[in-house]
Amino acid sequence: MLRSEERELTAETSRPVVVVGLGYVGLPLLVEMVRAGHRVIGLDRDEAIVARLHSGSSHIDDIDEATVAGILAAGFRATTDPSCVATAGTVVVCVPTPLSKDGAPDLGAVEGVGRMLGRELTADTLVVLESTTYPGTTEEFFQPLVESGGLKVGAELNLAFSPERVDPGNKVYGIKNTPKVVGGVTAACTDRAVAFYATFIDSVVPAKGTREAEMAKLLENTYRHINIALVNEMARFSHELDIDLWDVIDCAKTKPFGFQAFYPGPGVGGHCIPIDPNYLSHTVQARLHYPFRFVELAQEVNAGMPAYVARRIQDRLNDDGKALRGSKVLLLGVTYKANIADERESPAVPLALKLLGMGADLRFHDPHVSVWNAAEHGGEERLLKGESDLAQAMEEADLVVLLQAHDEYVGGALDGVAVFDTRGVLTGEAVERL
Repeated sequence: MLRSEERELTAETSRPVVVVGLGYVGLPLLVEMVRAGHRVIGLDRDEAIVARLHSGSSHIDDIDEATVAGILAAGFRATTDPSCVATAGTVVVCVPTPLSKDGAPDLGAVEGVGRMLGRELTADTLVVLESTTYPGTTEEFFQPLVESGGLKVGAELNLAFSPERVDPGNKVYGIKNTPKVVGGVTAACTDRAVAFYATFIDSVVPAKGTREAEMAKLLENTYRHINIALVNEMARFSHELDIDLWDVIDCAKTKPFGFQAFYPGPGVGGHCIPIDPNYLSHTVQARLHYPFRFVELAQEVNAGMPAYVARRIQDRLNDDGKALRGSKVLLLGVTYKANIADERESPAVPLALKLLGMGADLRFHDPHVSVWNAAEHGGEERLLKGESDLAQAMEEADLVVLLQAHDEYVGGALDGVAVFDTRGVLTGEAVERL
């Protein structure tokens, strides 16, 4: 394990680093590279993102305009021209790997980058894949594409996998102080990748190989996925048994060993938990021909939470003598995580679709989102404009539902309001918790 006090910039930094994919992973990563003294080129196929960065603006929650101005002043530039790869000493690939419609890994972006690298790479270049995927992808899928131009890994090229660990909105752990796992195709590949990351990350952890590094990422998020499913299922029967699960968790987490607190909610969202465990499940099914039952059961439980929340909303209105159809339901917070604008895989979407299908007059408020397509995965456009006046919107609503614990909601703005709280952050007699 290399630590920051052992790191130093080597002669390799005379050649720039090219970061492919300037999204939630690539942009924060390259910021730390620039701060450490690397010359960095950002490569993205989206011309709007490139133009926005060159204008000094950021499209990422955790990167502000001052940071963009700083990296531009230090020599960073963005481009859509892949010919920049030919000048690189290191290429880091951070493109998205979503799920396809049938639930299998969609490696289209990784494939496209691999073919491009095969055309553009020059000798003595380190290539690192950071895009989350199933074990074996780096060597079995990506490596042949990278080598298609004639340069071979272990001879003219070094190839490694390093799972991204970006946590948007985290004020404590960022790129620099989050340990970085790295596994190479060969020992020499690992050594070179470790040495590269150690120039700008405090702690770098060598894995045995690429498969171990790929699996580490999936284990991290599968662990969370399964434990969230556990408390989500417990929330359902605890409600029936008239047990306050939130108090149960508070009590359990006082144990100083053998327990980690996880919390229920309206579903799981983001770019990791709803997606990554499915890569592992797909691999087990495709290669070993039997199901990964823990993951599949967790997926079933977590995917069922929006429908369960909709039923609880309907029951709450019934208790007040109101039908869900025609009732004004105000959703507070439609992003997948608190205090960010990221809507990826937000459980608010399937919940909204369910409520709309049941005839609710749906409204929403979110300090980070002004216009929301509440049916973005439902095959039709249902654009909703956010309520600008929170107090008025709550007064007009038949039911207020807290979906995300943004600071604006937990700082007293909801005091005294009858709220169905799916995050367990509010107190008071008028609050009903999930």
